Amino acid sequence: MATVSTPAPPKTALRTSGIGSMKVRRMVSDVITYILLVLGALVVLIPLLWMISTSLKTESELFLLPLRLFPEVPQWHNYIDVWRIQPFTQFFMNTIFITVLAMGGEILTCALVAYGFARFRFPGRDILFIIMLGTMMLPGIITLIPTFLIWRGFERIDTFTPLTVGALFAWGPAYIFLLRQFFLTIPHEMEEAATIDGANTLQTFFYVMLPLVKPALLAIAVLSFTGNWNNFQAPLIYINTLQKYPVILALYAFSESLSKEAPKWHYMMAMTVIMSLPIIALYFAAQRYFIEGLTVGAVKG
Repeated sequence: MATVSTPAPPKTALRTSGIGSMKVRRMVSDVITYILLVLGALVVLIPLLWMISTSLKTESELFLLPLRLFPEVPQWHNYIDVWRIQPFTQFFMNTIFITVLAMGGEILTCALVAYGFARFRFPGRDILFIIMLGTMMLPGIITLIPTFLIWRGFERIDTFTPLTVGALFAWGPAYIFLLRQFFLTIPHEMEEAATIDGANTLQTFFYVMLPLVKPALLAIAVLSFTGNWNNFQAPLIYINTLQKYPVILALYAFSESLSKEAPKWHYMMAMTVIMSLPIIALYFAAQRYFIEGLTVGAVKG
């Protein structure tokens, strides 16, 4: 009895079927990725939304059950009222002064130290670099008391000096490491060309090298601004006079002054929103450089 053989499917059909299944798998993978990203964004944004919503509520709406996410009538005057309760204008000026000086000092000194580690050879360079990285593992509480005693010895308690002058001593080892990685990616020919043109070491650093690491500098500026703007521990330890408080410490004092009354969370959240706006604006303004600054320097060790 003769058998009838079934013809094999064409190779083109197999290739098309394989491409189709790959597209389906990729589509499913993209959908799962976007779902996870949306869920992660909600986890981050819900507290922010709740903060803004609370800042627009009346005092009677704060403790209603069941809880309401949105106020019945937004109370925009909460932002004006809380500003008048305490001298928040002075608090913001103090915060800006401290943040700008500390950020500028950190960027300048960390860049100088990182350039030295990346480009100059001297005895003990690698050991010093390892020790510098090792300081990142020390909890801040270990150096808290010695640092306080040093500033007290200089009679600088209740001044802005401990919050600003310390930045001139390159107190950001993570920033030094990031900038060093960037400097290592720049060819030595750039400096050699500047030297041939008559530039000295400082001129080469400021006019040739720093512009080439601008993404890293902007990333450090965002991180430093955020860290100094939100710094609570240092002002709490060193500042005693109300007129010298930064905003974050003034918020704490404001909450303490209301502790004997019903918690005025609508005022607290209103001032917290105002305090958060500069950080949010800075991040969105420098987002592209911030991401580039944290990733490009990692290509070379």
